[in-house]
Amino acid sequence: MDDAPGRTPAVLPALRAAARDAGFVMSCEERTGSLLAVLAAACPGGRILELGTGVGEGTAWLLGGMDGNSRLITVELDESVQKAAREHLAADPRVDFVAGDGGEWLEKYDGEPFDLVFADTWPGKFTHLETALGLVAHGGTYVIDDLLAQPGRPLEHEASVERLLSALDARQDFRCVRVAWASGLLMAVRSSPR
Repeated sequence: MDDAPGRTPAVLPALRAAARDAGFVMSCEERTGSLLAVLAAACPGGRILELGTGVGEGTAWLLGGMDGNSRLITVELDESVQKAAREHLAADPRVDFVAGDGGEWLEKYDGEPFDLVFADTWPGKFTHLETALGLVAHGGTYVIDDLLAQPGRPLEHEASVERLLSALDARQDFRCVRVAWASGLLMAVRSSPR
């Protein structure tokens, strides 16, 4: 079976070119993107949070799955990287771009919880985990990627992944599944404690 996405966002080639031009190598992996589109489609009228916009590849996948009543907030520390996403995607009224530190944003956010949280950067994954999980609505999904060892990752990455997985596995309020696919994924759904 071929697991390549059958449908991709039309803007993806332009975003990939922007990533190459910027020397940005941490874009959302294509299979992860296709999963994000499916998860976004499963949240009609949903509230979605992306931590780590990058050049907007993950953002494009999320928007591709969202219906017209869904809303996406995407947060990126590096405004120069997020610039490509804004140039190509900001005309879509369903998305709000935030340029700033994801950890600080998580600490200050006081709005409604999210149906889908995609943590694609350190804040919300390796730092500020409790805060990010606290923003997941009942029945909502928390998704993280980049859990498999990859060239170029910091030396502490593998130890950080192990600590993160242990913390998530210990939780009674989330049901987790690990997927050794794409860059290594974990999905967790907020459920009622037993």
